[in-house]
Amino acid sequence: MPVTRERPSRKAMLRTLSVEVAAPLVVFYGLRALGADQVVALLVAAILPAARTAYRAVTARRLDGIAVFMLGALVLTVVMSSITGEPRVLLVRNAWGTAALGLWILGTLFARKPFLFTGARLVFDDAQRLAWDGNWQRHPAFRHVLTVCTAVWGAGFLGDAALRVLLAMTLPIDVVPVLDDVLLVVTLVALLVFQRWYGRPYLRRRGLRLRGVHVTADEQVR
Repeated sequence: MPVTRERPSRKAMLRTLSVEVAAPLVVFYGLRALGADQVVALLVAAILPAARTAYRAVTARRLDGIAVFMLGALVLTVVMSSITGEPRVLLVRNAWGTAALGLWILGTLFARKPFLFTGARLVFDDAQRLAWDGNWQRHPAFRHVLTVCTAVWGAGFLGDAALRVLLAMTLPIDVVPVLDDVLLVVTLVALLVFQRWYGRPYLRRRGLRLRGVHVTADEQVR
């Protein structure tokens, strides 16, 4: 049943958010409150998501390109910050991750299926996956919507990365970590709003309606 599959995915999402978003913030501001140096606090906070990435790679016995990039970026950033002693180098590290994600999403436009198609299937049950596959096969408008929205998602994350660099280079260092997370929420909300604003009307203008994961003919289209 869909309910039994949604619960694990929600738990996994909450686990990811707690380890990669909430925990680093708690560690950074906790260490700063205890008087730790900015570089030390940022380094310790960065270890948590990196350790989770390494643990997942070891348990799954597979290291994908994104994981390699993130771990490599962390190592390079640590080395650079150790040489320069500049905490802003560590702050820019977050922009590298979102830039890599944006480029990867755009790269899926040249694959058989774009990011939004494959990403949605990860949280669907078997019946929903079959419906999603059928939508892709039968409806060119559906393929168009997912392709355009995937392109917007990729561009959105690249824009997010540029803003992170601007924040890291211009704002007070102790303010940037929390603003990084606020920016992530704003970026995701903006992308989801665009997806809904563009996708459903586009389908409706072509006599189609997305109900759940099924694309059906809309008899009330005017």
